[in-house]
Amino acid sequence: MATSAFGQCNLLPRTTTVNPTQLHSPRYSLSLPFHRQSITSSPALSFTQSQGLGSAIERHCDRSDLFQTCAVRQLTGSVTSAKGHRFAVVVARFNDLITKKLLEGALDTFKNYSVREEDIDVVWVPGCFEIGVVAQQLGKSQKYQAILCIGAVIRGDTSHYDAVVNAATSGVLSAGLNSGTPCIFGVLTCDTLEQAFNRVGGKAGNKGAETALTAIEMASLFEHHLKA
Repeated sequence: MATSAFGQCNLLPRTTTVNPTQLHSPRYSLSLPFHRQSITSSPALSFTQSQGLGSAIERHCDRSDLFQTCAVRQLTGSVTSAKGHRFAVVVARFNDLITKKLLEGALDTFKNYSVREEDIDVVWVPGCFEIGVVAQQLGKSQKYQAILCIGAVIRGDTSHYDAVVNAATSGVLSAGLNSGTPCIFGVLTCDTLEQAFNRVGGKAGNKGAETALTAIEMASLFEHHLKA
């Protein structure tokens, strides 16, 4: 008798009936009469036995037989209100026609989610390359629940675009990892000026507002679930 995770199975011995006169037949060494009989031992398994040629297992699994895991606890941040939280916004001055609109979208979103003006500090830096180091210093101060990093890089005729984008991306990431404060990436990386304007209130919405929402959610997540 064999027991498996799918149920208990009775294994019957394989039997083969051979006529003695067949033992001397050349054909007997090549093939045996093939007869199938099914033995059903449980709802999960059925054994198909072949006399003379072994047996094959056909497995029929019912979902009710499978192991079920307990529900895990899921942690999420709240975006209903950010009252009492402090935020810093690091804004690149380069391409300020774009970055100012991103900042406006972020500030409007903070206001809509009950963040007071005195709880928001805006820090201007020359360009996107300088965002990371400033964001890291602000994060290490432990004065803010989240740091927004806002900028705009528009592709030109040289490889300068790739260098700045890579530096800004890794700089914001490192700032969050090194400071322990969520640093939100809100730097637009666009091929044309038209694409950038579409993302500061055009048909693609305002990415500054989206960045602020991300900051609010991350601040709530850290404050209520991930606080050391």
